[in-house]
Amino acid sequence: MSTPDDDARSSRSAADRDPEWPIEESVTEYETGWYDGGYDLVEQPDGSQKRYYWADLPPAVVVVASTGESILFVEQYRPAIRETHLELPAGIVEDGESYTNAAARELEEETGFRPTSLALLQEYCVATGVLRHDRGVVYAEGLELGERELDNNEFLEVVTVSIEDALERAREHPANDSTLSALLLAREDGLL
Repeated sequence: MSTPDDDARSSRSAADRDPEWPIEESVTEYETGWYDGGYDLVEQPDGSQKRYYWADLPPAVVVVASTGESILFVEQYRPAIRETHLELPAGIVEDGESYTNAAARELEEETGFRPTSLALLQEYCVATGVLRHDRGVVYAEGLELGERELDNNEFLEVVTVSIEDALERAREHPANDSTLSALLLAREDGLL
């Protein structure tokens, strides 16, 4: 397993990447505290131009935290979709923070447990047709009691699910992409 400083974020934000198709214009139409939205006017390979709309979100981390027998989940209401979901701990990667550092911080804030061992399983782009959003999946183990400190918009309960039942439970309705993809990656890597 890696240590929290082993995974410097490897990708640059989408706006910093060199485009393969010429961008005639890039417009940010709105800015919120959570994300920015706008479009790029792009010259397509046939010479025509088209607006490609995007929402630009900061990178996030999802944590698969194992007690050795169970996986830690959090249950929370999601106002945007008006449902309560059983999810893995997750959150925004702060400026200058690695995925593993963000995972350790988010895990302790949301569940009250601190990991002694962390490993970045995967970094990937999310919903590439519309989002500029990178996500890292981190596996955490060696959990020790820490101090829970929820953000002012977090109202969540910690739920443990046995390792054997974690993926099946995550597939129950309502299911969500970050939890499913993180658990599938952990299973593929032989961690579940």
